[in-house]
Amino acid sequence: MSLILDIGQGAGLSGSSGVRPYLPPLLAGALARGNVGLDFSGTSYSFLESPWWLALMFALAVASYLLERRRPGAGTSRQVELGLGLLGLAFGALLFAGSLADGNYTSWPGLIGGAACAALGFAAVAGLLRRTRRRIDASAASFLTAYADLISLALAGLAILFPPISFLALAGFVLLLIGGRRASGQKYEGLRILR
Repeated sequence: MSLILDIGQGAGLSGSSGVRPYLPPLLAGALARGNVGLDFSGTSYSFLESPWWLALMFALAVASYLLERRRPGAGTSRQVELGLGLLGLAFGALLFAGSLADGNYTSWPGLIGGAACAALGFAAVAGLLRRTRRRIDASAASFLTAYADLISLALAGLAILFPPISFLALAGFVLLLIGGRRASGQKYEGLRILR
C-alpha cells in the first residue's frame, strides 16, 4: 500500500509540474524541509529541499512571470510555453523519483513516470489554455496563467497530503486531452460541411 501512495504522490507532483513547473517543486521542497508529507533528506534527491534549490525555483518563477507578461494581452508565446513544458518534464521526473526514494524504493522508474505524468499535465492544460485564450478577450486572458498556477499548487498540495487524489487528476488530464481533440475534430468537420 505504501508503494501505491508513493506512486500517487509522485504522479500528482509531476503532473502538477507539467501544468506549471516552479510551484510544485517549491511547495514540495518547503514541506519536505519540515518533514510534512515527504522528506527527501537521506536520499539522492535531498537537494530538492535545500535552500539553494528553493531559491532557484523562486527565481525561475519570478523570471517566468516577467517573461510571460512582457507583451500584455498577447498570451504566452509558443517558445515560452515549450520552455516551461520542458522544465516541467525535468522537475516532474525529479519529484516523482524523489517521492519513490523517500519511501525507500528504487527511484529511477520515477524519472520515466514523472516525465510521462508531467507531459500529460502539460499537454492537457496547455491545450486548454490555448483554446480558452482564443475565445475570451485579452483582459480576461491575462488571468489564465494565475488560474494555472492555482491549479498546479492545489494539485501539488493534494498529491502530498492525499496521494490517491493524484490518480483522479491524471484521469482528468486524459479527459481534457480527449475533449480537446474531439472539439478540434468537430471544428474541422464543420469546415468540411461549409464546402
